[in-house]
Amino acid sequence: MARLWPALDVWNVEADLLLAVVDDFGPTAVEEHDDTVRLFFSTTTARDEAGRAIVSNPIVGTPRQQLVDVSDDDWARRSQDNLQPVTVGKITVLPDSRLLGPDPAALAIVIPPSMAFGTGHHATTRLCLAALQTVPLADASVVDVGTGSGILAITAVALGATRALGIDYDVDAIAAARENVERNRHIPGIERVALECLDLGSLAEQTADCVTANLTGTLIAAQAGTLQSAVRPGGRLILSGVLADEWAAVFAAFGGAVKKVWQSQEDGWIGAVVVKK
Repeated sequence: MARLWPALDVWNVEADLLLAVVDDFGPTAVEEHDDTVRLFFSTTTARDEAGRAIVSNPIVGTPRQQLVDVSDDDWARRSQDNLQPVTVGKITVLPDSRLLGPDPAALAIVIPPSMAFGTGHHATTRLCLAALQTVPLADASVVDVGTGSGILAITAVALGATRALGIDYDVDAIAAARENVERNRHIPGIERVALECLDLGSLAEQTADCVTANLTGTLIAAQAGTLQSAVRPGGRLILSGVLADEWAAVFAAFGGAVKKVWQSQEDGWIGAVVVKK
């Protein structure tokens, strides 16, 4: 039986503005229509709290809202018809394994659509894919925090990492990521991707040459100490999911423990690579 995802339809408000208002409640996906934005959430509690935040925020006024529940299968089926391959640097993300062809390239990664997990079609994921290609990954270990679809862990191995561990507190995310590992058996060394259902607290037991964190600005700032402690000295930390106006505060949360070596911006989102001093 398909999972039902709590969603919120909001009329006559720009998607970027809405995302800024509800960022703390962890929206998992967004669909834009002519006069409506549909926001998806992992829980009804998060959706309901986001709805109240919209009502109480003077920036967006008092837009009309409607609570809806959407089948993941229906959403994925509709998205499959519309999604096109996404290329970021050397990496191409395909929504369907049938697009691989008879002799697939190691840097072609299959990630089918799901409203809860990254596919490469959102700016924050694209920023991470670009950031990974600036990091020396040959013979490196990687931990991907909030792995979702597993796209970043899979990409890390495709780029030469010797080990990539993807962690997520959501059991559905880990299940989806494991399916995506199976879909990408054409990538040499794909067996070096490990996936575990763990939360951020588990990072105290992990250290890696590179840690990726495509989360939210609020969560990154709150967990800055935990994230940087998981990176070996001289290692890289990739940050994304941060709105442009949040970046200064997020970077300051690391208290001088890291140095920025790369930054890019897309659609109002910041992606960055910092080195642990």
